[in-house]
Amino acid sequence: MDTLKRDVLSQRVQQVRPSGIRKFFDIINTMPNVISLGVGEPDFVTPEHIRQAGIESIQQGRTRYTSNSGILELREEIAALFQRLYGLTYDPLSQVLVTVGVSEGVDLAMRTIIDPGDEVIAPDPGYVAYEADIIFAGGVPVPVPTYAKYDFAVRAAEIEAAITPRTKMILLGNPNNPTGAVIPREELAAIAKLAIEHDLIVVSDEVYSQLVYGTEHVSIAAMPQMQERTIILDGFSKAYAMTGWRVGYVLAPEHILSAMLKVHQYAIMCAGTAAQEAALQALRHGDADVKRMHDDYARRGRMFVDGLNRIGLACSEPRGAFYAFPYVGNTGMSDEEFAEKLLFEEEVALVPGSSFGNAGKNYVRATYCTAYDKLEEALIRIERFVKKHA
Repeated sequence: MDTLKRDVLSQRVQQVRPSGIRKFFDIINTMPNVISLGVGEPDFVTPEHIRQAGIESIQQGRTRYTSNSGILELREEIAALFQRLYGLTYDPLSQVLVTVGVSEGVDLAMRTIIDPGDEVIAPDPGYVAYEADIIFAGGVPVPVPTYAKYDFAVRAAEIEAAITPRTKMILLGNPNNPTGAVIPREELAAIAKLAIEHDLIVVSDEVYSQLVYGTEHVSIAAMPQMQERTIILDGFSKAYAMTGWRVGYVLAPEHILSAMLKVHQYAIMCAGTAAQEAALQALRHGDADVKRMHDDYARRGRMFVDGLNRIGLACSEPRGAFYAFPYVGNTGMSDEEFAEKLLFEEEVALVPGSSFGNAGKNYVRATYCTAYDKLEEALIRIERFVKKHA
């Protein structure tokens, strides 16, 4: 058989690094006794009444396409939620779009807004898909470092220093994956001021917005003059334990959302019907479920972060999500070496911090959305490992 005489892969695809999370996930799948703190997936099962809503949709034969934008009742509930939480008014007909998870929302935002060569500022460390989606859209990622002394919350001063004439967008994860950082109100106000002064679009990934601890979550779209230049991304995967249902949503000004819808129509058509009906049930009747899981995460996180600090792995206070981001540089190992040795020697899976950006070097990400007793056992194994290599 003849072989191709040219490199057929696009330069954009070749620029993107394979996910560091997937590498460890593949290894974990071959180790039956491993305690996995590597993948950001709740250990809770989707609440029964939400599951039943999806099952009923199928049993009743509601299996056809929905509107490209999603079920109208779901969009109405999403708009009502943001009115209730932040006083923001969105038209469900023209300013709300249901997506296949928040991941699709990130991709849509990049492909809709970014032209080749446009620069996108994003905090470092940050969610692994951000850099990839910027590159896939032809943009240039501009990572802005965050620091443990500020609990990894991105600061306006660092963003301002990174702005150039090519900057078109600021991309925020708030709360942040992998660090659990929540951006304080005063910093968000300063970032909003920069966006207005430099005429920038802000994309705010708020999928962990209902999982914050001891602080408030503020949506930057609620800042003065910001709704008109903000794309909000949110979804059901984390707060409602619905990762496999793949339902997210976008809220944006009408002229931006209509352009995003154009990409969505050709790439996706619509999110799954049964999944959307389950999401509708979650919004209408799931508040108690969210509170129950939130409080359990808070309890687990407090124990786990205290344990890491006791062991000698300094860990900033995660204010949101369900991630701890301890420093392992004092062990004499790189973050990749630490994670790999810990996995094979003690069967505890973490993710190297460098998977999330250069500022993540010498840190590791550990999820605490697994059972309390497994977290306790993980701490025993990690402490044994650290003492062994001291």
